Amino acid sequence: MKIAVVGGGSTYTPELIDGFARLAPFASEIVLLDPAQERLDVVGAFARRLMAAHGHPGKLRWTSDVDDALAGAATVVIQLRVGGQAARISDETFPLACDCVGQETTGAGGLAKALRTVPVVLDIARRADPGAWIVNFTNPVGIVTRALLDHGYKAAGLCNVAIGFQRRFAATLGTDPASVVLDHVGLNHLTWERAVYVDGVDRLPELLSSHISDISAEVQIPSDVLASLGNVPSYYLRYFYCHDLVVAEERGQPTRGAKVSEIETELLKMYADPTLTVKPELLGQRGGAFYSEAAVGLIASLQHDDGGIHAVNVRNDGTMPFLPDDAVIEVTCRVGAAGATPLPVTPLAPHHRGLVGAVSAYEELAVEAAVHGGRDRVYQALLAHPLVGQHAQATRLTDDLLAANRDHLAWLS
Repeated sequence: MKIAVVGGGSTYTPELIDGFARLAPFASEIVLLDPAQERLDVVGAFARRLMAAHGHPGKLRWTSDVDDALAGAATVVIQLRVGGQAARISDETFPLACDCVGQETTGAGGLAKALRTVPVVLDIARRADPGAWIVNFTNPVGIVTRALLDHGYKAAGLCNVAIGFQRRFAATLGTDPASVVLDHVGLNHLTWERAVYVDGVDRLPELLSSHISDISAEVQIPSDVLASLGNVPSYYLRYFYCHDLVVAEERGQPTRGAKVSEIETELLKMYADPTLTVKPELLGQRGGAFYSEAAVGLIASLQHDDGGIHAVNVRNDGTMPFLPDDAVIEVTCRVGAAGATPLPVTPLAPHHRGLVGAVSAYEELAVEAAVHGGRDRVYQALLAHPLVGQHAQATRLTDDLLAANRDHLAWLS
């Protein structure tokens, strides 16, 4: 099976390839696609050495030719970043002028990234083989996946939050991760773990009772919030539950994008060493823990119809009755050749339901703005976002967003 990796020149790609090399014997050919040829040459050569070091018989090559990379690919993995780290740093800084969180997937920064990204991803999907599955890692995953599904593509969105919790909870409980099934529910980067089933028994009360301080430190949300909720929010809920504290912390501090840029510079130097055949430890600081395992598992289920259990971004289709059917949600699903089918979801509590409903409405407007353009659509999306929600802020953020992204939005030219 041929797999195309769009954004294959990313310094994260070796993590993905390491997972394929260890866990995906079905991958007969992997093609890395990226317009940055010099960077791609370095990453591609290292990725090929990783494949060889693991004894994987598949062919790995790289190209900047989109149609060559996509032709015949049964799976297209999308992990691109339009505008690179410079655009990310912009996303993480311009909202601070309005006392709003600066983050690349949430709030105004997340909308900026969506506006840059959705048209590029849709163009790639248009050029892929009609039967290909598109596995989207690209943030904001929920918005990008919704745009793909709205345009009729076979797409599934993937995030590493759920598998990260699964692995950490399994380690804490001293059990095999494969035996852990999460009641993982919400939207991308707006999820809660409401149960942790091990052999059918919910172990979450035990985890919260005995390990709440450790969990609190990991998600950076106060333990009394976790105790009140009775469940475990993802780290990204920190931007909602502790918004003003986060904004205060962000002011005057290096952005995550700036830190990642430094890490990437060092990683590329390491990757260029022709004797390097294992992932450097520094790659762990790049982010995206367990993405490769999540990707391989999801691709295997889509292509081999194995009925695996995965957390996936999929159409709502009645799973959460308070949302439109065409909303995209992130829940635990059973996955086969026909796609991902959500496992039964018990009703969400009002405080979950209210936040999910508001952010889902914002995402609907964000897709409209990304696909059709227009200042009014950008403004409406920002006004609807719970972290903005005021006319003066939405107006200022709209102007600043468009000014910062003029080179990436064709409808502004």
